[in-house]
Amino acid sequence: MSSENDVGGGGAEGAPPEQLALIRESVRKAKEPRAKPRTWRGAALAPTLPVARVLVDKGVLHLDRYFDYAVPAELDAEAQPGVRVRVRFGAGRHRVREGRREGGGLIDGFLIERLPESDYSGPLAALAQVVSPEPVLGPELLGLARAVADRYAGSLADVLQLAVPPRSARAEQRPSPAPLPPPRAPEPGSWARYERGPAFLEALAAGNAPRAVWNALPGPQWADELARAVAAALASGRGALVVLPDGRAVARVDAALTALLGEGRHAVLTADAGPEKRYREWLAVRRGSVRAVLGTRAAMFAPVRDLGLVALWDDGDDSHSEQHAPQPHAREVLLLRAAQDRCAFLLGGLSCTVEAAQLVQSGWARPIAAVREQVRAAAPLVRTVGDGDLARDEAARAARLPTLAWQVAREGLRNGPVLVQVPRRGYVPRMACAQCREPARCRHCSGPLEARDGSEAGGSLWCGWCGREETRWHCPECGSFRLRAQVVGARRTAEELGRAFPAVPVRTSGREHVLDTVPATPALVVSTPGAEPVAEGGYAAALLLDGWAMLGRPDLRAEEDALRRWIAAAALVRPQSAGGTVAVVAEATARPVQALVRWDPVGHAVRELAERAELGFPPVSRMAAVSGPPAALVDFIGAVELPAQAEVLGPVPLPVTAPGRLRRPGAPPPGEQWERALIRVPPGSGAALAAALKAAQAARMARGQGEAAVRVRIDPPDIG
Repeated sequence: MSSENDVGGGGAEGAPPEQLALIRESVRKAKEPRAKPRTWRGAALAPTLPVARVLVDKGVLHLDRYFDYAVPAELDAEAQPGVRVRVRFGAGRHRVREGRREGGGLIDGFLIERLPESDYSGPLAALAQVVSPEPVLGPELLGLARAVADRYAGSLADVLQLAVPPRSARAEQRPSPAPLPPPRAPEPGSWARYERGPAFLEALAAGNAPRAVWNALPGPQWADELARAVAAALASGRGALVVLPDGRAVARVDAALTALLGEGRHAVLTADAGPEKRYREWLAVRRGSVRAVLGTRAAMFAPVRDLGLVALWDDGDDSHSEQHAPQPHAREVLLLRAAQDRCAFLLGGLSCTVEAAQLVQSGWARPIAAVREQVRAAAPLVRTVGDGDLARDEAARAARLPTLAWQVAREGLRNGPVLVQVPRRGYVPRMACAQCREPARCRHCSGPLEARDGSEAGGSLWCGWCGREETRWHCPECGSFRLRAQVVGARRTAEELGRAFPAVPVRTSGREHVLDTVPATPALVVSTPGAEPVAEGGYAAALLLDGWAMLGRPDLRAEEDALRRWIAAAALVRPQSAGGTVAVVAEATARPVQALVRWDPVGHAVRELAERAELGFPPVSRMAAVSGPPAALVDFIGAVELPAQAEVLGPVPLPVTAPGRLRRPGAPPPGEQWERALIRVPPGSGAALAAALKAAQAARMARGQGEAAVRVRIDPPDIG
């Protein structure tokens, strides 16, 4: 035993034989040289850097890492970092077993880097194919994608699916144009209306990195002002990236930037362009031929070289929130890019979100706004009216217009078009008690009742969730049997206004058909929020109907979102000096209504931020929503190693999704009953929360528990 114990000096004295055997084995392995990379067939390898580290296109969390492959000699020249490759993928690193690889089929991936050796000493599977020698994944984009994946508890492969568009061989074969020299710095133009506007442009043109939250004045000038910010960044020899909520906004800034700088200075990245054209534009940016990018949310990952400015317009719009995993928000991605690339940041909008107010309050960004005299000169007159005060005129009563709204519409039609904003599309989407306004609910599943034939009295009611017919409804609160439309749809509103104003044309703009512009001639333009067309010369008046329905949504952002939608519509109306008038049908004492009357979205956001700080709500805190079947949800939350100060709220039942209905992110499959829990952590613990949720989800998938789905969403925009 003494000879067994007398090994390697002190420290092992008195150790049992099993421990000594392990020590000797570890010493022997430490002295052995690592095996050179080789393939299982012994194929010839690249003479230098024969190991390729590959990210496989598997968006599952327990495989969110790199895998090593051998580089065959014939692929040595093309297998460069950043190219697309195809590999055989199975479990582990493809060990040899009975002369065959484990696992099997070909799968796409990205070659991350080339190495002289692997930390695995066995045989490596070889790269099967280099799909294209075009390097599409650079270090900057890879670093950004990794940061986004970590922030949103997602996988790197999922983020890269959002960041790198699908390949088009024909687009790759076309050469990109030569880059143009930097333009001259633009004049301030309408930026002179803002106190810090000209200084912001000067700092951009000088190559600095200012950060600002910009509250734009009403009117169409915002597109030209964004274009001038892009031109100032280009004048410094750097690139610029602007993300906008929809294709119509992109088209307006595209036209303004083309008018300012001419063709060939910028690329447009939208889904409407088609896969080949979009990939061709993306390649021009990646190759450095174009230094400026405009686009919708997918453009937030555009690989702009020497990035000098990232800008986002209207960050409160729902379209900035990606619907595919890991569901990042464009604002947060651009904030990460501003920090990573140390470039300028501009967050602009007609309204103001609490996140924008927090950036200013923390000192991270400076405000850019106009003085009150400029605001009053540019804004229309806003008048309030309760929707219970119906007009005495029979036609006005048929159109459900209060007296003041009726008068505003009639006066406005004498001078031009009148915009009518309705919260919902369709006919009569929802019903409520005519006496107490309690929403009409299904007795079987508590889903909302709809009048599908458009009748509010004596017609059939149907549940919007389970589809059952309700023939004997009565209000459980007051006992009334009378119904009214909870929110009248845009199509129904257009019919009623057509009867009230028989000599005036009525146009509609909504999801099925969105108008971009309307002429300056008198007309009633009925639109849902976000689909309002621009009128030539501005609208003479606007009616904002059913405001109580927008304010009464069970959502943390209901008031902020209502104000944002109202301001977006009211900003299309002529200034008060030109007779522009807006009538908002909502409770006059409501805080968003008063903010609209004063045209003070920043003040409303600051007060909202203070209340959320007191209650511990986002964005002051970080929050995650976890949803799934009840049993799976309880098991998942019990397995998560949450940060010390984490607070679990719930779980609570989620509404059942009706068959055939559009499914929202995190919503249960049609007909299934899910629950949702909210997990809240204080500031500074968001990264720890995301890492804990990601680790728990990865462990769950590795154990094969993915069948009982559990959805995780970091910072959900819709907290009800």
